[in-house]
Amino acid sequence: MGAQNFKMVDTKRIVVIRVKGKPGMKHDVKSTFEKLRLYNKNTCVIIPNTPSFIGMLEKIKNDATWGELDEKTCAELLTKRGKLPGNKALTNEYLQEKNKSDIAGFSKDFMTFKKELKDVPGLKNFFRLNPPRKGFERKGIKVPFAQGGVLGYRMNRINDILSRML
Repeated sequence: MGAQNFKMVDTKRIVVIRVKGKPGMKHDVKSTFEKLRLYNKNTCVIIPNTPSFIGMLEKIKNDATWGELDEKTCAELLTKRGKLPGNKALTNEYLQEKNKSDIAGFSKDFMTFKKELKDVPGLKNFFRLNPPRKGFERKGIKVPFAQGGVLGYRMNRINDILSRML
C-alpha cells in the first residue's frame, strides 16, 4: 500500500485517554505520548481513525484507553473542558465570534470532518480531565478492557468513562 492508495479507514473520531503516569516508561512509549500531546495522566486528545494513528495506539496500549467518540460527548467535552489561552473556558460567544457557530454546531461539523479543532483560534488541542467518578473498572489500570480492566480499545464505551471524567 503506497501513499497514493491512502484513504480514511473509518469516518469516526477516536478519543485517547492517558491512564498511567510517567515513571518507568519506555522511551518509545514516552515519545509516542509526546507525539499525541498526552503529557500527563487523565488527559485526552481526539484523533482521526487513520492507520498511522492506529499504529501509535498499538504502541501505547498498556498505558492508555481509546474508543470512538460520539457527537453528544464531543459537545460536552468542548463545553466543560475546552480551554483557551490564559486557562479561559471555551464559550458559545467566543465560537460565534470566531467561527460563526455554537458549540453544538461546531461539534457536529467536527465529527463529520468538516472542521478541525485547529479552526478555533487559540483552542488547546488536548483536554485535562478529572479521575473518573466511582473509579475505573473493577480490575483497575493494569488489566486490558476485554478482561475487566481499563487499558486498550473499548469501542463506543469510551463515552461512558469520558462523561464520568468531565
